[in-house]
Amino acid sequence: MIVTYLLRRVLYGFATVLGVLLLLFVLFFLVTTPDDIARRALGEKAPPEALAQWKVNHGYDKPRIWNPEAPTDTMLAEHFKRMLTFNFGNSDADDVAITRRLREGVGPSLSLALPLFLLDLPLAIALALLVALLRETYVDRLGVALCVLGMSVSVLLYIVGGQYVLGKALRWFPISGFDPRPSVILRFLALPVAVGVMSGLGEGVRFYRTVFVEEVGRDHVRTARAKGCGEGRVMIWHVLRNALIPILTQVVIAIPFLFTGSLLLESFFGIPGLGALTVDAINNNDFATLRTMVYIGSLLFILGQILTDLSYAFVDPRVRLE
Repeated sequence: MIVTYLLRRVLYGFATVLGVLLLLFVLFFLVTTPDDIARRALGEKAPPEALAQWKVNHGYDKPRIWNPEAPTDTMLAEHFKRMLTFNFGNSDADDVAITRRLREGVGPSLSLALPLFLLDLPLAIALALLVALLRETYVDRLGVALCVLGMSVSVLLYIVGGQYVLGKALRWFPISGFDPRPSVILRFLALPVAVGVMSGLGEGVRFYRTVFVEEVGRDHVRTARAKGCGEGRVMIWHVLRNALIPILTQVVIAIPFLFTGSLLLESFFGIPGLGALTVDAINNNDFATLRTMVYIGSLLFILGQILTDLSYAFVDPRVRLE
C-alpha cells in the first residue's frame, strides 16, 4: 500500500515538475526573449554581431519551439533535456559551470542552515509550550504581544541591527565573511545564526502556541487531568505528542530547503552559499543560474510534500496512505 501510494505521489510530482519547467521556459524564453537576455549580459549598446555570437555560445540561437528540419533541435527540447538530466550548463555571467557553483555553495549553506534549524525549532516549541501552559495569564498575553511585534519587524532590521550592535559596536563577531576552517567557522556563523533565530522566533512561537492551545481543549487532555496527571506531564505527553502533525508539516517541508540556503542572511553576511548565488544571479542577469535555482527549489518543495505525507503515517497510526 505504501509503495503504491509513493509511486502515485512520485508520478504526480513528476507531472508537476514538467509543468514547472514549461512555466520556466515561458518566463525565460517567451516573455523574455534570447535577444533581451543577450543585451542584459553584454549591455544595451553591444553591436548585433556580439549579441549573435553570445547567443551562439550559450545555445540561445536555436528556434525556440519548433524546428521543421530537426524537431528536437530547439530551445524548448534543450531546456527540458538539461533540467531533467541535471546538466545545467554554464553561467550566463561568466561561463562557469553551474554544477560546480552548486557543489561549492551547498557546504556554506548547510553550515548556516543546520544550526539555525536545530536551534530555532526546539526553542520555538519550548517557548510555545510555556505560554500555552500559562495561557490566559499576563505571561501568555505578553508572549503573544512580543511574537506579533517580532513578526512585524522586517528581517532586514534584524540583520542591520545585529551587525551594528554585535558586530560594530561590541565587536563580538565579524560583520560579514566566511571561513570554513573548524577553528574559526563558529565565529563567522554565530552572528547570522543569532539573527536568523531572532527573526523567525516570533512566527514560530505564535504558530506552535496556537496548535498547543487548540490541543489543550480536547477530550483526551481533560481525561488525563481527571486522572491526576500534572500540567507538565499533560503538556509533554498529551499535548505535544498529539500536536506532532502540524509541527511535522512545518518541519519536514523546511528540511529540503536547508540545501538552498537563506537569500538575505547569506547575501548580507557574505556567506558564499546557494542563497547568495541566487541573489548574485538576479543582480547579474544570470538567467541560466536563476532558472536552475528555481527548478531546484521546485524539486525540493515536491520532495518536502512527499516526505510530509509519509511522516504522517509514522506519527499518527490513524493516517492511512491510500
